Amino acid sequence: MTTEKRENLPSGKTVDTLTAIERRLIHWLRDRKTISTDAHQEFMAESTVGERLADSIARVGGSWAFIIGFLTFLAFWVISNTLLLTADRFDPYPFIFLNLVLSMLAAIQAPIIMMSQNRQSERDRFMAAKDYEVNLKAEIEVLALHEKIDLQVLAEIRALRETLTKIEQRLEDKLA
Repeated sequence: MTTEKRENLPSGKTVDTLTAIERRLIHWLRDRKTISTDAHQEFMAESTVGERLADSIARVGGSWAFIIGFLTFLAFWVISNTLLLTADRFDPYPFIFLNLVLSMLAAIQAPIIMMSQNRQSERDRFMAAKDYEVNLKAEIEVLALHEKIDLQVLAEIRALRETLTKIEQRLEDKLA
């Protein structure tokens, strides 16, 4: 039985325990690629026509323009069937045909809005993953900068020690 030595990363994880996002990020860092993209455009590129249509319908159905327009339509319907059309009412009170139309509209609109809400949840998860990638890369870059600065400071300290040693030797030579 052979045991492989697993190298621990600065995060304390082993290479085997990295997530797919972390592995992808390591490859991007190694290749010096940027990871920031237009997440909205990237998300929309993966959407189907039906998903975009559901978003559009939900956007219209959840707007004040739709609510005001629909209230206007309802008021027109009620007024035209009670006051204006006294002889040839196409939907007299209690407005059974209007109830049928409203029921059909609700039956169609509710699942479309739910599809759009599910898609919004997917979008939120997608954006959160993108944020995590960017934050993780920024954290790694900051750690790399800290290490680089630390090495620079250590090199300067080493150079100062050497200079101090030389000054001490010159002073000892002058005093001797």
